Amino acid sequence: MRAQLARVDAVLVQAVIAAALSFAHLHDVASAAGQNGWKAWAYPVSVDLLLVAAWRRLRTGDSKAAGWCWFVIALAASLGANIATAGLLDMTHVPAWLRILVAGWPAVAFLGGTLLAHSTPTRHDVVEEIQDQGDDRLEDAPAPELPPPPVAEPAPVPAPPNAVPVPAALVEHARKVATEHHARTGTSIDTTTLRARLGVSMPMADAIAAQL
Repeated sequence: MRAQLARVDAVLVQAVIAAALSFAHLHDVASAAGQNGWKAWAYPVSVDLLLVAAWRRLRTGDSKAAGWCWFVIALAASLGANIATAGLLDMTHVPAWLRILVAGWPAVAFLGGTLLAHSTPTRHDVVEEIQDQGDDRLEDAPAPELPPPPVAEPAPVPAPPNAVPVPAALVEHARKVATEHHARTGTSIDTTTLRARLGVSMPMADAIAAQL
């Protein structure tokens, strides 16, 4: 863990030193080219921001051509300033072409930053946006109304086989006969007695007894 932290710290320190030196060289070149005051400090910020925007496009975008193009342009501006301040140019007598490049850099940086930041969205971004919209629609959509469960109807009771139809009046009369027999004898009337009292056939007597 300590070794990893030490490696990260060393990389950060190196990055800070390199950025500070490049920043200072860009400032010196801009100042030597006639850009005084805050304008000289704005040039290195513009170059570094263009580098970051181009690097981000290379890491996350689908179209790499634009990212590589502006990354090379920003890197050339930074590297050119480092070489120019190494004594190859007379910083007190800057050539006209360098003044032209420094004066035209803001327009170039603005164009590159705009194209990198407001380019056509990538296929990955479009897919993520569609998925997010779909999730939002699913969350906002009301729950579908389900139909009420069907009510189970009672199954019809099958009629006994060879059932003998019995008139309702005959059943009522048999019920009176059975009641009178129970009151007189204290026992329920049997089918044979019921048949004799009603004067019906035995199947009819059985059907009547089933309904008492």
